[in-house]
Amino acid sequence: MKKIGILFGQERSFPTAFIERINSKNIDGITAEAVRIDKVMQGEPSGYDVIVDRISQDIPFYRAFLKNAAICGTAVINNPFWWSADEKFFNNCLATKINVPVPKTVILPSRDLPPDTSDQSFSNLAYPLDWEGIFQYVGFPAYMKPFAGGGWKNVYKLHDMNDFFEKHAETQQLVMLLQEEIIFEEYYRCYCIGGKYVRIMSYEPRNPHHLRYVADFKPSAEKLKQMEDIVLRINQYLGYDFNTVELALRDGVPYAIDFCNPAPDADLKSVGQENFDWVVETAATFAIEKAQSNKPGMDNLTWGEYVKRSSAGKKLY
Repeated sequence: MKKIGILFGQERSFPTAFIERINSKNIDGITAEAVRIDKVMQGEPSGYDVIVDRISQDIPFYRAFLKNAAICGTAVINNPFWWSADEKFFNNCLATKINVPVPKTVILPSRDLPPDTSDQSFSNLAYPLDWEGIFQYVGFPAYMKPFAGGGWKNVYKLHDMNDFFEKHAETQQLVMLLQEEIIFEEYYRCYCIGGKYVRIMSYEPRNPHHLRYVADFKPSAEKLKQMEDIVLRINQYLGYDFNTVELALRDGVPYAIDFCNPAPDADLKSVGQENFDWVVETAATFAIEKAQSNKPGMDNLTWGEYVKRSSAGKKLY
């Protein structure tokens, strides 16, 4: 019997529906359940062929458990080694190399010194930074957000230089991105599952959270294809099995605004019934595919084109 598990936190609608959907298919030799952990011993299998990870970004113990499971042959969705390595600034850097339009972005050192460091720890860093060059490059209005954060925590809209310095003083030890504002005509949030299944959803980030999917943009077939190609390119290079990409259209050009969401919102109340049904069905289908192709004792993780090309000594992009 091949076993699919889902590891989750406070969310309930998606994990419950995901488990029920897989089991309702009655596929011979496949079963799904909530992951149960009673002990984690080094080099010992987890008992799962596939685990869908929805929470390890917040719980380091779970991340360590998933890496141990992966090295013993579990297909973890998403790859916990890559998820531990990447962050928003690197992803933006990669996007510039694979012809995906992104906002002008710079990374900033933390406002306060990290623990166990002193001024001497930063002797390679110019003081002050070239603030004039940074602000000229990004422009105002701009957004500032954590380079490795998720959701809308610690996100600031900045109107000018004084506003920046005032808000940056609040960020303490966070490493922040300063990013050009893309003033958009249309906005889309796009699920991508398995590096091949894409759902493009109208999205309005200026609405209250519970109304953000209440939008009705009508892209042409050509624009849909363009956006789908961008979504697939990003996820195939990064190697995400489950992710969302946010695209803002400015003058008809889709800019990738946020595309590091390996545990994206899939709650029924926020995404709506049609989107919820799609993500449950598609995630279930992909998890079953991964279980059926799982090879005991082998590496069953997904590695993106960036890593695969690097290890093979090929041109990266």
